[in-house]
Parts: sequence; C-alpha cells; structure tokens
Amino acid sequence: MTTVFEPVSGLLATLDLLQTSQAGAVLHLRLNRPAKRNAISDTLIQQLHTAFINLPEATKAVVVSGEGSHFCAGLDLAELVERDIHSAVLHSRQWHAAFDAIQFGSVPVVAVLHGAVVGGGLELATACHIRIAEDSAYFGLPEGQRGIFVGGGGSARIPRLIGVARMSDLMLTGRVFDADEAGHMGLVQYRAADGAGLAKGIALAQRIATNAPMSNFAVMHALPRIADQAQSEGLFTESLMAAVAESTPDAQVRLRAFLEGRAGKVTKS
Repeated sequence: MTTVFEPVSGLLATLDLLQTSQAGAVLHLRLNRPAKRNAISDTLIQQLHTAFINLPEATKAVVVSGEGSHFCAGLDLAELVERDIHSAVLHSRQWHAAFDAIQFGSVPVVAVLHGAVVGGGLELATACHIRIAEDSAYFGLPEGQRGIFVGGGGSARIPRLIGVARMSDLMLTGRVFDADEAGHMGLVQYRAADGAGLAKGIALAQRIATNAPMSNFAVMHALPRIADQAQSEGLFTESLMAAVAESTPDAQVRLRAFLEGRAGKVTKS
C-alpha cells in the first residue's frame, strides 16, 4: 500500500482551512489554522462537514491531525459573542451534524493529537474512532470557566469514554489531563512520542483500510448503538449485524482464505 501522500483535487482542494492529501485508501485531513491554534470557526466546521460527506471514492480510512503546535484549541470564541438563543442552537446543531458525519460516516477515522486538545477540539477528537496522543497532548474542557457549556456533542460522547465524574471535574475545576492520564482513563487508545503520532496514525489507518467494508461499518454504526441499548435489544441487534456482515462476498472470501491456511492467525506481536 502506497505511503506517498499527494494533494487531492476537486471539491476538497477548495477547502482552505484544511490541508487534504491522499495515499491510496487513506485520506489525511489536517486542520489548517495554526495561528489560531486550529480553533474551530464557523467556516472550519462547515469545511469539516463538507469534507466528510464528500470523501474521495477510494477512501477507506481517514487520519485527522492539526497543523502547527496544537491539534485544536476548541471553539473560536470570537464568533460566539452576541449570538442569540436561536442562532446558538443552530450553531450547536451545525457542529453536531459535522461530528456525526465523522462518527457515523462512511469510513473509520483516526485522530492524531498533540498540544492543545481542549473544548471543541476534544469534542472533535471523541467523534473519531481511534485516538493517538503524542507526549505534548493535553486535554481540557474550559467551558465552565468561560460561562458556557459544551455544544459540539461533548456531553454525549466524552462521558461514554471517561465517565460523568471525570467530565464534571474537567468542566467545574478547569483541570487538565496530560497524555498519560488520558491513556490510563481510556480517552486515547495509543501513545506516541512527539512527532511520531502521524506515522502511527497512518499505519493504523492503512491497516483499518484493509478490513472488509461491512465489518468497519458494523463497528462504526452498530457497536455504539448496541452499547446504548438494553442487553436483550443489543443482543438481537448484534445477531442481525453479524448475519449481514458474514453474508457479504468479501467475508466469504476472507473466511475461505483462513480455512485454507492462506490467512494469518492471531498472534501476540
């Protein structure tokens, strides 16, 4: 699988707040507002939404990272002042739509995190499926100190990863978690040295891209919904999804290859 990333053409190339490149089945989206610590403006959230609902056809996995010294410092507060209630609700729903297009989109997404991963940046990270934290990464939810509340889906996604108590601590006290703490509590699945996260993210995305598309779809769409269901309903949903996945031609080819000794077995590396 090729690892040489080339700039994309077409619609995604017009999104000036994102650097977009592709190598084979992996698309790399890099937030591109380094002077603002990649704070999410209205335009950037719109461009993220546009990108994820218009992924190139060859894409089977996406890596999201940030240009400069930080992944994302959250909402651009300059655009928040003097917003009335109606427009504030619509603004929040705009973020929900963009991040739903990531979590419940067409392909798995790997986030490579460094520097600030705070506020809306943490909400963006938790909409992704795999998170890698470099040593420099730190995590916070300063909304409580700003007199506001999370509005990009954080109240729904973050407690599912770290619990309500830890999220309450972040918001009430302004506490900041470092990369090691984030790893211990399950906020991130992988750790990397500074500067090594992107290579790790690309390697994981390339591996994910080789999976059967229906298996990836099931993990993205069925697994979180099953977790929200009562056990009896969840088990029934699991049966339906398992039947769909194993009935695809791709699954049949892969299972046959394993049974005939042409596919590797699970081993401890």
